[in-house]
Amino acid sequence: MDVLILGATGMVGQGVMRECLLDDGVARVVTLGRHATGNAHPKVREIVHADLFHLQSIEQELTGLDACFYCLGATAAGKSEAEYARINYDMTLAVAETLARVDPDMTFVYVSGMGTDSTERGRTMWARVKGRTENALLRLPFRAAYMLRPGIILPMHGIKSKTTLYRVGYTLMTPLYPVLRALFPRAITSTEHLGRVMLRLARSGYSKPVLESADIALL
Repeated sequence: MDVLILGATGMVGQGVMRECLLDDGVARVVTLGRHATGNAHPKVREIVHADLFHLQSIEQELTGLDACFYCLGATAAGKSEAEYARINYDMTLAVAETLARVDPDMTFVYVSGMGTDSTERGRTMWARVKGRTENALLRLPFRAAYMLRPGIILPMHGIKSKTTLYRVGYTLMTPLYPVLRALFPRAITSTEHLGRVMLRLARSGYSKPVLESADIALL
């Protein structure tokens, strides 16, 4: 299986990358982003492209792939709805629409979040935008598309979030993870588990396109 990862330098993307490199069934990992990951693994082919809104010049490098793991996004902190939507909706759809046109036989797996608003009309800004993004992605003509809505994601194997606030939060919560996992086993996952779930979706699919945290835990 040949896969494409967007957001490979972020916390979730690093986790997916790790699981892809460890999986003997993954032959090639293509990363697409504005910055190189620096990963020199023989499976990895890095595409550094400054403008993810316009991919015409690299379209030929995005064909022949079995799955796309879209782990790219920005926090809503300090952003207006327009600013947040430009990154999390406009850019996501620019990439996805290109892939659906040049490689429609792929499976597209999008990392959303717990609490995403599929109605697009709720009071929470980020949840509305994520819901709009999910709905638009599910309308594209991919072979299959899955929206993942994880709750708390535990970074493992030395992986860290690029967002300072999140790093501090994870550090403070680390001693509580065993208790939280015991109390809320379906609301907490890890970068390792999430990466494996994404690979399983690419291989075997699932009974529904939107996976809540309980579905992620079940897989």
